[in-house]
Amino acid sequence: MLARFSCSLLSRGLFTAAVALVLAGYGWTAEQPDGARLYQQYCSICHGAEGQGIPNVFPPLAKADFLVKQRTKALRAPLEGLSGKIEVNGHTFEGAMPPVMLEDADLAAIFAHVYSSWGNAGNAPTAEEIADVRKKTKFPTLAALKEAMGGGVLPAAPEGWELKVGVELSFSPIRLALHPDGETVLALAQQGDIWQWKPGETTATKLFDGSEYIDRNLGSESTLGMTVDREGRLYVTSNQCNKKKDPVANEVTVFRTGAWLKDKPWTKPAPWYQTSYPFGAGPYNHGLSHIAQGPDGLMYVNSGARTDGGEVKVPKGYSAAGEEPNTACMWRLDPKLDKPTVEVFAHGLRNTFGFCWDDEGRFIGTENGPDAHEPEELNLIEQGKHYGFPFQFADHKGKPYPHTPEAPAGVEFTLPFKNVGPDAGAAKEGMSTFNPHSCPSGIVWLGADWPAPLGGSFLTARFGNLLELPGGDVGFDVLQTKPDFSNRTVEVKRVLQPWSRPIDLLKISGHRLIIAEYCRGANLAAGIGTPGRLLVLGPKGK
Repeated sequence: MLARFSCSLLSRGLFTAAVALVLAGYGWTAEQPDGARLYQQYCSICHGAEGQGIPNVFPPLAKADFLVKQRTKALRAPLEGLSGKIEVNGHTFEGAMPPVMLEDADLAAIFAHVYSSWGNAGNAPTAEEIADVRKKTKFPTLAALKEAMGGGVLPAAPEGWELKVGVELSFSPIRLALHPDGETVLALAQQGDIWQWKPGETTATKLFDGSEYIDRNLGSESTLGMTVDREGRLYVTSNQCNKKKDPVANEVTVFRTGAWLKDKPWTKPAPWYQTSYPFGAGPYNHGLSHIAQGPDGLMYVNSGARTDGGEVKVPKGYSAAGEEPNTACMWRLDPKLDKPTVEVFAHGLRNTFGFCWDDEGRFIGTENGPDAHEPEELNLIEQGKHYGFPFQFADHKGKPYPHTPEAPAGVEFTLPFKNVGPDAGAAKEGMSTFNPHSCPSGIVWLGADWPAPLGGSFLTARFGNLLELPGGDVGFDVLQTKPDFSNRTVEVKRVLQPWSRPIDLLKISGHRLIIAEYCRGANLAAGIGTPGRLLVLGPKGK
């Protein structure tokens, strides 16, 4: 999914591919690990759903001679990481692969899937062989690897505020929501598991397992959105890669529960809205992610692009038709209806992974940019407007790719806010809006009643990139943004850094903010396979 969890959060070679994904949180059993499902969860972000890789960036696994000629090196790669030049099918790749936080049996199952797929031939390793190879690496046990990749010092809080760890998690949280009881924090994992935690408690407990409500016969799942509406109903957005269809389809579902009552807790979520369209081109299936209720009472859902930038070259069995009428846009649905229809509220949005409204009802969203080095965006989303994708990125002129389609005649594009600084892109003459590949994700509005210096502004988490790019600022922080709606500019100040991978933000009582940290790895070498945690930012002494 992520796809690019590095920048598209699950859809760029992140989550929007970046969140790409090495995702934790699904309860695999040691007795029967599913290699195909594990591959999609942990490997497809870089190597592609069909092992095709990303040209000049991540090597292919399909018909990969490296798996046979350099078998030992291939087995060591997920155990301790891999860096430096390698040659695969006559092409040279130079980058870095992170180690993967998986048990020996799970890795053996993944290799069994790879060695038996996409035209490969060779002997898949057993769990015993993986264990033997692991002993000879710089992390001789899984425990040693986890210890090396975990922890980290918390960033300094703004003046008058304090930041502390709320709870250590056993999974990687991707979205937060507030329970109708006003106290309990809900955290969503990528495979549909929903966890609950009350500030002050030392552990989180599972509320729903994804297998309870997701029909996994439809394909491997990616759940990227969750919210609770004003009636106390819980919503989850899901995408599933259905390879039984031709072309391969994205089975999209918005799940919903009934209203929560103290004497009548939620039962498992059930499908509320469902549709299907061709699954993304290569790794770029952003699908449905954030869902939230607007000031008008209607439900808004990000329906991300199914391409990186309108490309038409795709793996065999996948559609090359480009964007669909209901992708790369913002949906709106009526929660009063049991069988809602989708209204497309705005077009040309590549992947608005996070959005919210201020006290004036102004609708602000963070957008992930493409693999081309184009800026990430902060947009004022208005009904009927077109925001450029896939014809134009930010305010840049010219074609970012040879395959970039021509803009339709008569369509006017709405530009993102221009960053006037001092951080996150302002140094480049007012970028629109953030540095490329910095992956802006969750965003919240803090009203004027919140203490200084954060009150009266938006806070935006930036997940950070997976690519080793030279020169600069690529996220791993939380930004304070103050838009000037008249001039379409925004002041941007970094308020929390350095960070690992913040992905979502949630307001709770007492002017406190819950920050979901997806994992502990702040660079590609550290990986993104470590579990996450929830942190609490609040006024000092309260």
